[in-house]
Amino acid sequence: MSYEGWGDQQFTGNWEERSFNHDMNSGFGQDQQFQSFDYSNQDPASHSMGYSQKSIYNAQISQHSQYFVPGPNLMTPDPLQDHIGMSTGDPSIEDEPPLLEELGIDPDAILQKTLNVLNPLRHTDPSILQDTDLAGPLAFCLAFGSLLLLSGKVHFGYIYGIGLLGCVGLYGLLNLMSLQGASLGVVVSVLGYCLLPMVGLAAFNVLVSLQGSIGTILTSSAILWCSWSASKLFVTAFEMHHQQPLVAYPCALFYAIFALITIF
Repeated sequence: MSYEGWGDQQFTGNWEERSFNHDMNSGFGQDQQFQSFDYSNQDPASHSMGYSQKSIYNAQISQHSQYFVPGPNLMTPDPLQDHIGMSTGDPSIEDEPPLLEELGIDPDAILQKTLNVLNPLRHTDPSILQDTDLAGPLAFCLAFGSLLLLSGKVHFGYIYGIGLLGCVGLYGLLNLMSLQGASLGVVVSVLGYCLLPMVGLAAFNVLVSLQGSIGTILTSSAILWCSWSASKLFVTAFEMHHQQPLVAYPCALFYAIFALITIF
């Protein structure tokens, strides 16, 4: 290549480069023109239509949001109702009876009957004996069987079997002897409560053997105690005046069987 050709090519390239730089500088140097809109000439009806559509949309959102508002249920009660219930008080909760009363257990009646059994000479209220309370007799029967179990005697079946037959037999006998009749619930309750001296005899048998002279005296005293207390309560409950010795005899036979179970 000749010197002139090379010079022409270089001159042409420099000229194109300078023209490109001049175009770039001139383009960036000019002010940018942004399009602007004039909102003053628009139709007012279009604005009202937009606002109405927006209000309809907001109403729909508020209507749908009502379905998602968490209400009071079993796990989240209504706080307003809780505040009202705390301020005014729920009458259904206040009027509920105690748990022992719902179960038919009267601790005061149990205590009074137990004291009458422990002290046969104590005055007894006839209204207390009309309560067919079976909680005390059941507790005494379980205590009697548990103490025999500590002595190595498993006699729970004998206790319930003999007790059931004795209650039915004395119920029939007292119905014949009493003018106003006898109640089976009262008979079962009285015989169960008067088993308390036998429970004490079984507790003594855990420590000392009753097969001897001391055991005979203690056993006879327990039978006499049980039969005297039961006959007194029966006479008071069924108004069988001057018939206590007649009632005490079958009661003594009934408790003698439990005494034999305790000794042997």
